[in-house]
Amino acid sequence: MDDPLPLRLSSPAPPYGPDVEVRRSARRRRTVSAYRQDGRTIVLVPARMSRAEEARWVTTMVERLARQERRSRPSDPELLARAVDLSRRWLGGRARPASVRWSADQRRRWGSCSVDQATIRLSSRLQGMPSWVIDYVLLHELAHLVEASHGPQFWALLEPYPDLARARAFLDGVAWADGHETPEDDPPDPED
Repeated sequence: MDDPLPLRLSSPAPPYGPDVEVRRSARRRRTVSAYRQDGRTIVLVPARMSRAEEARWVTTMVERLARQERRSRPSDPELLARAVDLSRRWLGGRARPASVRWSADQRRRWGSCSVDQATIRLSSRLQGMPSWVIDYVLLHELAHLVEASHGPQFWALLEPYPDLARARAFLDGVAWADGHETPEDDPPDPED
């Protein structure tokens, strides 16, 4: 977020609509940033920026946030297409899901896979998380279509995914912050 120095809200012109708020900061020199808060888009700009530059940057930042949100909240058909692509790239196309969709019923798991029906469900809690995290969970469930257990062969399938450790750490952090235990599907301890 921005600093606590005095902020000057932009004048009503140019109108960006009730869901966009521009905040000018005397401390901000060159950078522009934006985030969502309570259903609104907050765009932070330097106080000395011209109104024309402000308008250009507001448009750019609103579009950038929308792109990021589309990537992190794909529709069910987009999830299936994404799963097929991930299977091709990381599993040699061996995992062939019949369906992939979001599920609001999963509160303790990030995803589930019904191997006999080749169906995958991702927790709607993942929506809005970074795409590399969603890809990891999707890839994890796809790997179950190749290897049902969480044994060494299963984890060997996931090993090539470059964001494996980072995504697992991210999800562990979210689970910890939510007060949940980490999932029981951790890789086997080499000492066991």
